[in-house]
Formats: sequence, structure tokens, C-alpha cells
Amino acid sequence: MSAGAADQAPFHWLFGDQLGPHFLRPGATAVIIEATSVLRRRRFHRAKAHLVLSAMRHRAAELGDRVRYVRADTYREGLARAVGDAPVTVHHPTSHAALRLVRSLPGVRVLPPRGFLVPFEDFGRWAESSGGKRLRMEDFYRRVRRERDLLMDGGEPAGGRWNLDADNREPPPRREPELPVPGPYLPREDAIDDEVRADLDRWEEEGLIHCVGRDGPRLFPASRAEARRALRAFVDRRLPTFGRWEDAMLAGDWAMSHSLLSAPLNLGLLDPAECVEAAERAYREDRAPLNSVEGYVRQVAGWREYMWHLYWHLGPAYRDRNALGHHGDPPAWFTELDADAVEARCLSTVLAQVRDRGWVHHIPRLMVLGNWALQQGWHPARVTDWFHRCFVDGYDWVMLTNVVGMSQYADGGQITTKPYAAGGAYINRMSDLCGPCAYRPGDRTGRRACPYTAGYWAFVHRHRDLLARNHRTARAVRQLGRLSDVDTLLREAAERPGTAPP
Repeated sequence: MSAGAADQAPFHWLFGDQLGPHFLRPGATAVIIEATSVLRRRRFHRAKAHLVLSAMRHRAAELGDRVRYVRADTYREGLARAVGDAPVTVHHPTSHAALRLVRSLPGVRVLPPRGFLVPFEDFGRWAESSGGKRLRMEDFYRRVRRERDLLMDGGEPAGGRWNLDADNREPPPRREPELPVPGPYLPREDAIDDEVRADLDRWEEEGLIHCVGRDGPRLFPASRAEARRALRAFVDRRLPTFGRWEDAMLAGDWAMSHSLLSAPLNLGLLDPAECVEAAERAYREDRAPLNSVEGYVRQVAGWREYMWHLYWHLGPAYRDRNALGHHGDPPAWFTELDADAVEARCLSTVLAQVRDRGWVHHIPRLMVLGNWALQQGWHPARVTDWFHRCFVDGYDWVMLTNVVGMSQYADGGQITTKPYAAGGAYINRMSDLCGPCAYRPGDRTGRRACPYTAGYWAFVHRHRDLLARNHRTARAVRQLGRLSDVDTLLREAAERPGTAPP
């Protein structure tokens, strides 16, 4: 279909993560397809299945007679029922599989992607200009800032520094179970949510789908109006303290000062431009400090954009990267979100938060869940699939590069300069999780050896040749050589990894 024919196509297809107004095509009737085969293929978190279906049905209710909403077994079947042989347009989907599908369908024209700040062409030119060198996120982030005049004072970054990450690593208050900040915006459920939950209950009872985790009440926006309220609430009430405790964890505070906007962003209910522009306005109007605003802008305009473009730039083969040769299977207690089977308090607490909400912020994901999977040597593709299924904001483009590249170092350093492996000392410094734990973060061996500390040194031992060649990890290899209890540590780590009670 030519560009001119696309303008005349009577129908425009919206995937379930393309639900905002910026995905509509003026003059075209929208088509939304609810394909049950998507839920059958994977054991999604129940809260995620509920959120996505609720958002799709809320969008259909908003569009009224401007949409054809079809419930079908597959996308192919649903599209045929919705439009017959009529031409249809669709904005570039967010996964390799979905793109292959739409390109295989006759009469479908793929339009440029929406919901991101940087066009493919711009990223391609930047990547080509690197001359084959490693594509550093920091370089990309600065380019985005300059080109969009985002947090810039003339030609210089606001405040004189591009990156204020060093100011955003404060441990949490030690004597408070929660941060002294207003709670996050929480939406109210309605009849559409009830209908979705009833459908999911019936499908599970009939054995059509199988989910993990718990569902309800809904914690994340499922409509454009809810998403906008959530953005305003974050900027007005929580952004000022976001940077200060960006990397901190508290057992009793699952949200901390985080925005909780990743889910509506990844559903397409918010555009990233409106998020970063709202944050910058708060800084310019002296309603939020620069370290908080820059930290949030870096997450959205830097890391999120970087992950999106690397997903397409690196291609489908990136999924098979396994530089560390990890082939283990995540155990049943992990895949089933059985937090009660876990004795290490940090891992049990975070796993329970995933079970109950389908969400934890980036530090529990990276330094508790991902760190554990890395230390245990689980296959990176299986870890990626788990994150994709179990997080309400998890999509293929989100999780592939984040997990394979950053969390599991399976690309050998193409995205990050070192593996994100750490012992219990890091978790103890950045959280209140270690105090009541059965293990001691400083113990490598013995009955109370921290499984993260022991696991870290076992990881360093297993990959010592590789780590010795990296200037950022060579010191750990030298420290390993000075430990007097390595044999005991390795034996105990193999016999009792410390996650389940004996």
C-alpha cells in the first residue's frame, strides 16, 4: 500500500500498547483486537492481564462508534472479522513478532512508530557516527537533551552537569517504615474492571489460560484520564523527593517516590514528551530540585529511548546472547512467585511485591531479582521471559535489552561495562531489608552466611578469567585471591544456596 493509499485506508489498527490519542489516525475507524491466544502462549501475571484488557476495553468505550472492537482467538482472525479485505494502517508495533505478523498480512501498511522521542532514522545516524564503537547510553542521552532542548540553558545542561546520578544514591531513612512523602495516585475500579476480572476468572476455571500472581485492586491507570491524573500527582507530590531516594528500598514502602508511570507509558496512554516536559516545568518553576528532575528525565528520555532503539538496532538474534554460558532453569518457587518458600528476607520481600502487584522499581529488579538470577547462572532468555510475563510494564522491547544486556550481562558488555553482581553489603546499605533477616550480609560462610554475599564470590570465582580482563571487575578477582575461605564458600554455596528453608 502506498503512502497515498494509506491516507485513504478506512481502518486503523491499535494494538493493546497503542491506546493514547497520539496513536489514532484522523478520519479512520479504529480497530482493536482482543486475541486470547496472547494470554494462552504465556503465563502472564494476573494483574498484568487484567490491566491490559481493562485498558483496551476502556479505550473502546471512549471511542464509541469510532472503533470496531473484536474478541477473537488470534489477531489474524480478528482483523479479518473487523475489516474484511479493506486496507488498514497500523503504527509500527513494539515487538519483532508483531512486526512480522503485520508485514505478513495483505492490505496492511505499517506507519512510523509513535510513543517515543527519537525517530529510527535519527538513532541510526547516531549509531553510524559512532564508527563501530560501543553505543554509550550517556552519549545518546546528551544528544536527546540537546536536540529537544530538554533541561538545557543555552548550549549547556541546566545546573552545569549532564548527569546528577551521584546525588541520587541516598539510603532510605533507617527508622521509618515508609518514606515521608504523599502516597501514589491510585485509580478507582469500575464496571469494566469487574467485567475483565470475571472473564479472566472464567477463562482460568475453564483452563483456557493460566496466570501467576494476584489480581486486584488495580494499581495502575487504564485510561488516558487516569494516566494524566497520575502524571500530575507524581509531578506535584512525589517528584521533589524522587532523586534523593531513587535507588533506595524499604520493605514497607513498595512505591517509594517513584512515578509508577512506566505502565501507562508502555500502554501508550502517556507520551514521553509530556512526561519530561511536565518534569522540566516543575524545575523551572522551582517546584522540584534539579537532581530529581534530571534523574527522571534520564529514565524517560535517556534509558527508555535507548532500550527501545537498541531492541531494533541489535535485532532478533540478540535474544540468544549468552556470553557467560548460563543454562540453569529458574526454580519453581521463583517462577510461581512463592515468596513464602524463601528465607532470605530481601528476595522474599521483593518476590512478594511482584506476586501481589506485578511491579517493583528498578533497583529491586536489578539488584535483588536480576542479581540473584545472575549469581545462580540461570539462562538469560528464561529470565527475560519471566520478567516479561510477571511485570505489568513488561513488554518484549522493554525486557530483552534490559535483562539480556544489563541485568544478565549476556551480551558480554555491549550495553553495560560490567556485570551487575553484588553481595549483601549493597542491599544492606540501600535498604532496611537485612536487619531482621536470618542471614548476615557480611558473612560469606557458616550458618548465617548471606546467600547474596556467598553467591557473589561464587560468581566471581566462576567467571574470574573474564572478570580479570575488565578494569571495572579486576579488583574483585584480586580480592577473591586473598580470601582464605574460598573452598568452604564454594562448597556451602553449592550445597545450600540459602533461598529456601532446609
